[in-house]
Formats: sequence, structure tokens, C-alpha cells
Amino acid sequence: MGEGMREVRRVSRNWEQLCLFVVLATILFTGGGCSHLDGTFGGGSAFEEANSHFVLRDYQAALKGYELASKKYPTTGDRALFEMGIILSHPDNPQKEYGKALDCYRTLIKEYPRSSYRQDSEMMVFYLVNVTIKDKLIDSQRNEIEVLQREVQNQRQEARALQLEIEKKVGEIAVLQQEIAAQEEEISPPPVPTGPADKVLIEKKERRLTLLSKGEVIKSYKISLGENPNGPKERQGDNKTPEGIYRIDSRNNDSQYHLSLHISYPNEQDKKRAKQLGVAPGGNIMIHGMRNGFSWFGEHHTSIDWTKGCIAVTDEEIQEIAELVPIGTVVEIMP
Repeated sequence: MGEGMREVRRVSRNWEQLCLFVVLATILFTGGGCSHLDGTFGGGSAFEEANSHFVLRDYQAALKGYELASKKYPTTGDRALFEMGIILSHPDNPQKEYGKALDCYRTLIKEYPRSSYRQDSEMMVFYLVNVTIKDKLIDSQRNEIEVLQREVQNQRQEARALQLEIEKKVGEIAVLQQEIAAQEEEISPPPVPTGPADKVLIEKKERRLTLLSKGEVIKSYKISLGENPNGPKERQGDNKTPEGIYRIDSRNNDSQYHLSLHISYPNEQDKKRAKQLGVAPGGNIMIHGMRNGFSWFGEHHTSIDWTKGCIAVTDEEIQEIAELVPIGTVVEIMP
């Protein structure tokens, strides 16, 4: 029993470190990475010294170095916070602390909103929060697993007795199976629509996108919305997903988000409301996949609303949706 639980935790930790390695590698090697990769950055020798400790895997010395560098060069505080977050969450750091790493990234996001490190910091916060939640879930389930294992042990004898009874019922079961098979042949299920869709229904509260054909459901998908999901979009930059009746008016096979279907926002009602408010209504609202390079997040992206007002699905799902939804299809977006 104890060995089984240790194996579960070992596999979980290995998964966690592998995922973190992928996140760090994505950040470090796609242009938004750490200064210690190129060797040139503002802040002079203090940063260089801290970087040398990192290269030598002296993580504690590197942390102290970056702390000193941030005090000596306040204008590069965002860089120091990002470097410290990388060290505190690095898979090879035996003294890694995800909580402190999250504090570094969140401080950077809050205090340096225009920093070039902001987007990568938001991605690390997204990952580390999910890892923390997963670990707590594993710990809470461990006791349940142990209880279930004891129950299974106690029920084995009952299972053996039941097995004898089941063997006696084999003949009856065979007869029932034949009757069920005959009934299944008589019952013909209604045909399931396969497309094309004539309507896309988006329910914001349920975080659900449904494809319909003549009122029948073809398929539904879990979605992410704009970072400010409540209420209809009113103006450019409010990060809200619109509400109303629109159409698919174009598609982009070379999108920065794998593939996208453009929605005809703003409609006349949207324009009228924006005019009354004296603001620009905004636009460029799409149904799209994951940002290029991050498709590996898969269905986990729906744990938060992260778009600028668009509707996001996985890359595989947007491929399927694009095949089923022709240009001109009605799109109804409900609260």
C-alpha cells in the first residue's frame, strides 16, 4: 500500500518537473528568455556575476546576486524579479520554492505592467498555480486512496463468494444478452448531424461553444473568453467578449493562434452603443486556437479566461470547427 502511494507521488513529481522544463524551455528559447542566455544586458557586472552563479548551478548565490542587482539598479527590477522566479522554479534547483517564484512573477506583473517580461511571467503564473492546485489535490486524495485500498482488501472475500454465484448465473446472463442484442437491432437511434453547421451558439456563462444544424447539436466544446468576461463588449480594449447576433465573415489559415474564424463584430447595435458612450467599439473578434508555440497546453487552457475578447479552443478543436462552419454561418453569443 505504502509503495503504491510513493510511486503515485514519484510519477506526479516527474510529470511536474517535465512540464516545468517544457515551460522554461519555451520561454528561454523563443525570444522572451532570460538574460543569462545572451550574456548582454543592462545592469553591468552585478547581473553578470549573478548569471555566472546560475551557470555554475549555485542557485542560492545567484538569487542573492539578483537581489543585490535589483537594489543597485532599480530600473532593471523587472529583469531581476524574472530571473529570481526562474531560479526558484527551476527543475534542477533542489531548493526550489514555487510560492516564492509566484511572488516574484506577480510582483513583476503588478509593478512593471509594460515590462517585456510580463507575458512570460503570466505564463509561468498560469503553470505554477495549476501545479500547486494539482499537488493539493493529490495530497487530499491520498487518504481516500488508502481507505479505498482497505475497502478493496476487505471485499475480496465477498468478491470470491459472489464469483461463485455469478458462475451459476452465466446461463441466465447469456439469455439476457441475446434478448438485448435482438432489441438493439430493432431500435434504430436517430441520425446524428455531421454538418455543415448553420449556427454557432456561444454561451459565455457555461464557457461552451455548440455547433448546430437545423436545431440539432453536432458537437460542443469548452472555451476560454476574454480576460474581462462579464457583460457585452462596449469599447476597444475592454477585454470583453461581445454578446449578440453575428456571422462568420472570414477565416485566417495563417493566424498567430493556429487558425481563426473572424466574427462580424461590431454589429449595428454595438456601433450605436459605442457612439452613445463616445468610444470606439473595437473589433477583430475571432474564434481561434492556441497561440503558436503553446498548443501543448491543450484543454488546460480553459482553466482561466485569457483572450483579449476572442473565443479560444484547442488547435485540434479549431481545425474541426473550421471544417464544419462555412463563411456566413450565424453566430449567437449569449451572456
